[in-house]
Amino acid sequence: MAQYDLGAIAFPTLDETVVIAALGGRASASLKRYLDGQTLFQAGDRDFKFFVVKSGHVEIVDPSGETPRIIAVHQPGEFTGDVAHLTGSPALVSAIARGDCQVYEIESEGLRQLLDRSPSVGDVILQAFIARRQLLRESGNFTGVRIIGSRYSRDTFRIREFLAKNRVPFTWLDLEGDSQVRSLLDRFAVSESETPVVAWRDWLLRNPSTRQLSDVLGLRRSPDQTVYDLIVVGAGPAGLAAAVYGASEGLRTLVLERLAPGGQVSGSMRVENYLGFPTGLSGSDLADRAVIQAHKFGARLSVSTSATSLAFDNAYALMQLDSGESAVGKCVLIATGADYRRLSAEGCERFEGCGVYYAATWNEAELCRGMDVVVVGGGNSAGQAAVFLAGQARKVYLVIRGDDLSKGMSSYLARRIEQTDNIEVLLRTTVARMSGDSHLTEVELVNEATGERRRIETAALFSFIGAVPRTDWLPKDIETDDRGFVVTGSGLTPSATGAKRDAYLLETSRPGVFAAGDVRAGSVKRVAAAVGEGAMAVQFAHEYLRKK
Repeated sequence: MAQYDLGAIAFPTLDETVVIAALGGRASASLKRYLDGQTLFQAGDRDFKFFVVKSGHVEIVDPSGETPRIIAVHQPGEFTGDVAHLTGSPALVSAIARGDCQVYEIESEGLRQLLDRSPSVGDVILQAFIARRQLLRESGNFTGVRIIGSRYSRDTFRIREFLAKNRVPFTWLDLEGDSQVRSLLDRFAVSESETPVVAWRDWLLRNPSTRQLSDVLGLRRSPDQTVYDLIVVGAGPAGLAAAVYGASEGLRTLVLERLAPGGQVSGSMRVENYLGFPTGLSGSDLADRAVIQAHKFGARLSVSTSATSLAFDNAYALMQLDSGESAVGKCVLIATGADYRRLSAEGCERFEGCGVYYAATWNEAELCRGMDVVVVGGGNSAGQAAVFLAGQARKVYLVIRGDDLSKGMSSYLARRIEQTDNIEVLLRTTVARMSGDSHLTEVELVNEATGERRRIETAALFSFIGAVPRTDWLPKDIETDDRGFVVTGSGLTPSATGAKRDAYLLETSRPGVFAAGDVRAGSVKRVAAAVGEGAMAVQFAHEYLRKK
């Protein structure tokens, strides 16, 4: 999409009479007057109001850089806000009245009602919200959250990865390569040994945990003191699909996610075989849109929130969380997915986050632009990573244990790899050793057929091998197979369930507890399949609740 088209979508004009009618009358929108220079809301505010300009102008200001910068001016008929209205996260910008300004002021709940009641107006607002956040991320001028840290620090990478996966706009200042670093460290009274540091507005965090970042940025939300109809554990494609369908169909839905929405697909820069997107889309874009949908329908999503145990009290599921909190639900969907297995090569664990990566996005590519990189794996994820990195790196070595590139990879992707000049495929090859000082500098490969050893100088290895399900938190009465994947439906052993009926297709050995996506034994490891299973699980939850 061209930049001017995106700008037109981001800043449309609304007819105020249509907005008032959609809200159900003027009582839902207060007409307020602001004098020149008065603030409507500030960056960092939570639950800030939605404004439609009637007269005058409203400046949208980015206060996160060295000096405040005007990034937009809303004219009469235009409106403030972005996706933060739906997600509950803090405002990233400030809004200031210019001239004698009159605006319609609408509470958060009123905005949700507007989106629900009037699809025509709601679609314009929602598309504008998405486009505005995209413009902020892609402008190159928006500072946002600032990270100061070394490219060789695994904590710096951890923070960058967390913000990138949660789609929080940020600016990274590299200790080794950015001229602004010294002056900023002096101003913040921080030494190099205290980095990485994260700064935004009036707060500064020294090497914060992801939990701290989640709390400050409003990504973590405590469960309500209620009984949820559906608790979804994991916000990958299956979990997000369940959140959208569950919440849109009236189920009180809670979604718990340990790191960031998207699961493994968020690590892919290009998904080309997802139905309806012939030119492909990135995994993070897919997850971002699904999160907005889930919030739009009222699902409650909490990031940096892991389930530590699951127990049952009569008909209710009792979920204990790593925060010490608990959640109660009538139905549970296990959608925790799977992690890529760690390479058994010497040195692998030592260089995770400072040379060894399990995703290939712009966040990782920035660290190895113009260098040689190694990608390990023979599936679609590895193939997509190799193709993406070939556009950033000098050369990509694709390391495959098998003897045929097409055996575990879609044919279109295998052909593209074979036609890419700077990708070299190394068949029947494994990684023997990784070495370096503070970061990875060399990888030693072994050809299993000939025994030949080869050393490659590289600062980055990307691993996409196998899968380990995230099921260690489940109770023993949830049946799993010998690899730890959750067994469902007809695959259950007769003694595993005491139900008086046959289990539903996606139901586990515990009635009312379902599993979907990569965590489920026998699942098809494709994004579309996971989305389908998430939607199906909601239908089975309805059936379970109806027959209880």
